[in-house]
Amino acid sequence: MSERETYLGQCHCGAVRYEVKTDLMALGDCNCSRCARLGWVMQTVPEADFQLVSGEDKLRTYHFNTHSIDHLFCTECGIESFARGKDGEGKRLVTINVNCLVDAPAIDRSLIKHWDGRSW
Repeated sequence: MSERETYLGQCHCGAVRYEVKTDLMALGDCNCSRCARLGWVMQTVPEADFQLVSGEDKLRTYHFNTHSIDHLFCTECGIESFARGKDGEGKRLVTINVNCLVDAPAIDRSLIKHWDGRSW
């Protein structure tokens, strides 16, 4: 998983599809009230490495806490396969749920960096 590859990602029903270019080397999870319930494995990429292929019309936005992240879920199946936001310097980022990638390699869960979102 060390080389950047292009992966296809999608919601459960396939109405929302995207392509993302990443090396899957900065995997993370979070224990905040929302992420803990969802069981996400996250990978954040620059906005330029993400392309929504279909389903813009099927996305609905959910905000919570600081309202700084656009949590986007499919209105058909309810799955949030990616989210949009900015880093501390204002650069646009997309965080994908690695569990929503099609044919992604197996994840070495010992490499996942844990974020203490509950205490943030």
